[in-house]
Amino acid sequence: MSVIPPPRLVIVESPFRASEHRTEAQHREYLRCALADCIRRGESPFASHHLTPEVLQDDSPYERALGIRLGLAWGAHADLIAVYSQLGCSSGMMQAIQHYKAAGKRIEWREIPLKQFRRILAMESAELSQAAGVP
Repeated sequence: MSVIPPPRLVIVESPFRASEHRTEAQHREYLRCALADCIRRGESPFASHHLTPEVLQDDSPYERALGIRLGLAWGAHADLIAVYSQLGCSSGMMQAIQHYKAAGKRIEWREIPLKQFRRILAMESAELSQAAGVP
């Protein structure tokens, strides 16, 4: 019987809030693809920004800071930090990256597959067309 080595523990950093150029739905789908990418690599990913907005108010500066702090606590146990930045880097991501650099964590910049990324970018066009009433 072969022994399967434990997966690397990976913190995923990606933009999450809606921005001037991207919708929250696009960011959520991008994160879903990033998590799947980690799993395909044999890793065990964790994205606090996916979990904490379910229970904390992201619009509250205090609760947003608390959520970031909670994510950084998990990061102390991670083998590496995977930064998925094709949709940009938010202020929360930059804060986390600075923290992890200071802590000496390994940081890896990654991209999701181009086909998936194009599909996410196309989501915006479909949503805009739908909002404008264009079939």
